[in-house]
Amino acid sequence: MWLGPEEVLVANALWVTERANPFFVLQRRRGHGKGGGLTGLLVGTLDVVLDSSARVAPYRILHQTQDSQVYWTVACGSSRKEITKHWEWLENNLLQTLSIFDNEEDITTFVKGKIHGIIAEENKNLQPQGDEDPGKFKEAELKMRKQFGMPEGEKLVNYYSCSYWKGRVPRQGWLYLTVNHLCFYSFLLGKEVSLVVQWVDVTRLEKNATLLFPESIRVDTRDQELFFSMFLNITETFKLMEQLANLAMRQLLDSEGFLEDKALPRPIRPHRNISALKRDLDARAKNECYRATFRLPRDERLDGHTGCTLWTPFNKLHIPGQMFISNNYICFASKEEDACHLIIPLREVTIVEKADSSSVLPSPLSISTKSKMTFLFANLKDRDFLVQRISDFLQKTPSKQPGSSTVGRKASVVDPAPEFLPASPETSEQPTSPSSPLSGHRGFCAQEVPTASQGLLKLFRRNSPVEDFGVKGAKEKMKEESWDIHFFEYGRGMCMYRTAKTRELVLKGIPESLRGELWLLFSGAWNEMVTHPGYYAELVEKSMGKYSLATEEIERDLHRSMPEHPAFQNELGIAALRRVLTAYAFRNPTIGYCQAMNIVTSVLLLYGSEEEAFWLLVALCERMLPDYYNTRVVGALVDQGIFEELTRDFLPQLSEKMQDLGVISSISLSWFLTLFLSVMPFESAVVIVDCFFYEGIKVILQVALAVLDANMEQLLGCNDEGEAMTILGRCLDNVVNKQSTSPPVPHLHALLTSGDDPPAQTDIFDLLKVSYEKFSSLRASDIEQMRFKQRLKVIQSLEDTAKRSVVRAIPGDIGFSIEELEDLYMVFKAKHLASQYWGSNHAATARRDPSLPYLEQYRIDASQFRELFACLTPWACGTHTPVLAGRMFRLLDKNRDSLINFKEFVTGMSGMYHGDLTEKLKVLYKLHLPPALSPEEAESALEATHYFTEDSSSEEEKGTSPPDYRHYLRMWAKEREVQKETIKDLPKMNQEQFIELCKTLYNMFSEDPLEQDLYHAIATVASLLLRIGEVGKKFSSRNGRKPGDSTPSGDQDGATKEGAPPAAEPHQDPAQEPQPPAAGDPQAKAGGDTYLGKAPQESQMVVEGGSGEGQGSPSQLLSDDETKDDMSMSSYSVVSTGSLQCEDLADDTVLVGGEARSPTAAARLGGTVDTDWCISFEQILASILTESVLVNFFEKRVDIGLKIKDQKKVERQFSTSSDHEQSGALG
Repeated sequence: MWLGPEEVLVANALWVTERANPFFVLQRRRGHGKGGGLTGLLVGTLDVVLDSSARVAPYRILHQTQDSQVYWTVACGSSRKEITKHWEWLENNLLQTLSIFDNEEDITTFVKGKIHGIIAEENKNLQPQGDEDPGKFKEAELKMRKQFGMPEGEKLVNYYSCSYWKGRVPRQGWLYLTVNHLCFYSFLLGKEVSLVVQWVDVTRLEKNATLLFPESIRVDTRDQELFFSMFLNITETFKLMEQLANLAMRQLLDSEGFLEDKALPRPIRPHRNISALKRDLDARAKNECYRATFRLPRDERLDGHTGCTLWTPFNKLHIPGQMFISNNYICFASKEEDACHLIIPLREVTIVEKADSSSVLPSPLSISTKSKMTFLFANLKDRDFLVQRISDFLQKTPSKQPGSSTVGRKASVVDPAPEFLPASPETSEQPTSPSSPLSGHRGFCAQEVPTASQGLLKLFRRNSPVEDFGVKGAKEKMKEESWDIHFFEYGRGMCMYRTAKTRELVLKGIPESLRGELWLLFSGAWNEMVTHPGYYAELVEKSMGKYSLATEEIERDLHRSMPEHPAFQNELGIAALRRVLTAYAFRNPTIGYCQAMNIVTSVLLLYGSEEEAFWLLVALCERMLPDYYNTRVVGALVDQGIFEELTRDFLPQLSEKMQDLGVISSISLSWFLTLFLSVMPFESAVVIVDCFFYEGIKVILQVALAVLDANMEQLLGCNDEGEAMTILGRCLDNVVNKQSTSPPVPHLHALLTSGDDPPAQTDIFDLLKVSYEKFSSLRASDIEQMRFKQRLKVIQSLEDTAKRSVVRAIPGDIGFSIEELEDLYMVFKAKHLASQYWGSNHAATARRDPSLPYLEQYRIDASQFRELFACLTPWACGTHTPVLAGRMFRLLDKNRDSLINFKEFVTGMSGMYHGDLTEKLKVLYKLHLPPALSPEEAESALEATHYFTEDSSSEEEKGTSPPDYRHYLRMWAKEREVQKETIKDLPKMNQEQFIELCKTLYNMFSEDPLEQDLYHAIATVASLLLRIGEVGKKFSSRNGRKPGDSTPSGDQDGATKEGAPPAAEPHQDPAQEPQPPAAGDPQAKAGGDTYLGKAPQESQMVVEGGSGEGQGSPSQLLSDDETKDDMSMSSYSVVSTGSLQCEDLADDTVLVGGEARSPTAAARLGGTVDTDWCISFEQILASILTESVLVNFFEKRVDIGLKIKDQKKVERQFSTSSDHEQSGALG
């Protein structure tokens, strides 16, 4: 066992050194083992005499450095085997690393840290499993959250002691693997290392050993390469990392599937025991492997497995292997890969019997099925428990016609299991097999459509005259006889023993009469078909007459599906194909319909009924070719990557040439997506499909490699891609099946690639033979491993493509560089994904639809936008920032769905970062008009000030919102469409909105170095604007304003100059105009004047009051004393009502009185708001231009790059409470 390092001063007293290297010494206690002489006897006696607690282990390992006299114990062992294991681990993992250090103290510190880490991990694994003891795991989870700022929703899966390589120096620390992140923390010799990587950012994950690094795990993202080594159990760690990265890729690929999966990462209550999450993940991995091995339905869950032997009657042997039990199946897999596979559906089981044990046959268990087959298992470790589990599952097995069956044994009776008779009539005759009398298998509309009950090939063969096929016919007959013999020896149907002999027969070609039956069995489609009777008919009925994008594409492709085959030259075959494809699109809208599905389905229909073809298609799309037929054909691209990798391994001399020509990407998609059916003569390709249903994707890869190998010389001589494609195309066109009894089907592809001298013909069986001889070393498990590696690459490259497409869709005048846009996109996407990790207030953000245009795939809601805005805005407003963010969000959300896409987000950011003073002020101005400014906000701002008397309006009035919001929305949309927007297009601002604008500006300057100057400047500008507004009001009332007329009757020219021509405001309904009594109300006027007098005083006071006072809301800015005399007139209001004459204003600043923009709000506030007061954007702009300090503030450039870097550091560190805090701030 490993020991906490302790000093040993005299290393050699009582100990003998057996092995040594520059850093470690392995010693044996004298007196232990052979020899040892007198000293050994003495030491041995001492050890025995001493009590057990003081006894010393006979072996130990010490750490030492060359110049130091001090040794440190690091491990001890009770046996040579145990201590040797520790010694080898140290040699393999630490020796190379320690030689890098220059300083001996550093070496010792590193070794001590490493050993402590290992001990801690071992202790963690020894923690009690019960929920009652939180153990170290909970502690580690809390530590991880605190260390990396993760929210409550982020669950730790496991943590490991390891070293992270920073340059050439390893840092010993802890690796935390959470559901969404990989985190590492180390603090050594005063140096801290903290890493956080999102799984969705990982582009490469592999286990490797190089000269520089000992056995290590490499994790790559787009910007860095990370190496971790010195794990106690590197295989376990790597496996878990793979699973977590895989989950993240699924999330990027198909968020709907990810959300269904999410039951795992979000447990109902926190796991307190040692990573129950990890156990769940392990169980999931086993389930996936189990389902893939035995081709079982996707909802099958493995219950357990145990070692046993199976008696195989065909060769009279007991074959060792594993028995697997799940809720609907008992399966067996031999230790030797090809010896025997067996699948027993529980629906077929009639008797489970415990036979008597004997020395030859310990703990035997006999299982009988309806097809009169009996399977004998032996050497079962816990037979009684096993029988109980099988019995439990049998009772749960649905039974349509329960019948009593004998379940017993010679000595004692086992739990009786109800007999299961499947619902479909044919299964009572043929319970385990979709064998010959398939015509008895009536479909949903057998009377109307002949294709419902049998394959199209039989139908069309029946119509053609019976021919004598001679040699071919004899060969076909022999094949049928071989299979009959095989069925007799090995069983027929689902419970058949599958052995190397079965594969041999498949490779020789399945006879046409058995093809449909065997495809259903080998693919596992038969299981799903018999357990879902009537499902297909129901789907066909539901999908009839439904229109969608998928049905449109299906209609377009129907007549392109094997048009050369007579079965698809008439409405019968076309209608069957239409029904199967539409039913599948209806079943699985995520895939819907993808090109190539039509070709594969048309072949399936030739050999099976519609229902069988449908279930074969389900098996293909959902299990055997995962992700092949989605919108981005990810699965086919993944297998294309595997094909490239295999070409490098098996045909290295050709690989480089193919890369240069770019051929592999062109050929493999059509080969893989249609299983060679589109590139080879039909009768040859169908033999490959036979093998595919038995062996899986392995066969397709082997054949593809064999085709390249056969044409190597010609391909090496090619000059371009076209030439290489022609060579391969012609080769495939001439792959023939000389044994086929079908009349040859003209191959369209062949007509396109035929040349003057056709190449020699290749027999399909020879090609298969070569592919197995040369490339049979491929294993299904290796392919799965490679698929994982390639999936990371493919999905990340698709994400990069999406990023480039989105960035290209952003107009050029937006102002950000391509790099900045890409960085912004990554930050935006991370924010969207966070809603999937830790939940979201908005349901729509949690789901991403990959079928949408790239720009619409990632969208964020208001709370996420607030977080991003706070980090990225150049206009930080302290506590006011969330309010400003909310307004910006409403301004950008044109379609009012409470979500914004990346283009809208960038438009908002650009408005704050780019353009001149006018453009930036325009954005700020718009943020204080509807729809950005909600009337509720304006109201709360006014109530917050102490300038007004008590609000007398009723509750109902407060709840109403202005009726003209939609108009503003349309207006802004038009504005965005027109590239050049003039300042004359902007509507005027009323008093409420102006108060809000002033409040924002005060908050914006609160943390600026020139804070005092800015406050002084804005006070001056605000007072000037208030006077201008007041003058404009007097001017308009002097002109005798009428209710329906928004411009003074006598000054049309002035109005036009001010950018408010009569045509500009046709939307104002006369009924919504403020009525003269409201406008002329003396109380209203007084209230308005009082406010106008007080606001500039506020401005002055802020300047005089020193820094920091401008950060609060206006209610904090005035003392009670200053608000005592509400009706007192200030010097400003004297000026505004009397001193300032209209003729003093220049022509171009004549102010036109305008109605209030929010009449309802005005009414709501009773006498407190001056409804006639308004100001235009030009007046605000002109006033700000008079203050150079304000001009400089808005024109200074801010680097968004630095803000993005900061945001990336904290993007995962929002605690779940931040949402509540921010919503509180908004209130």
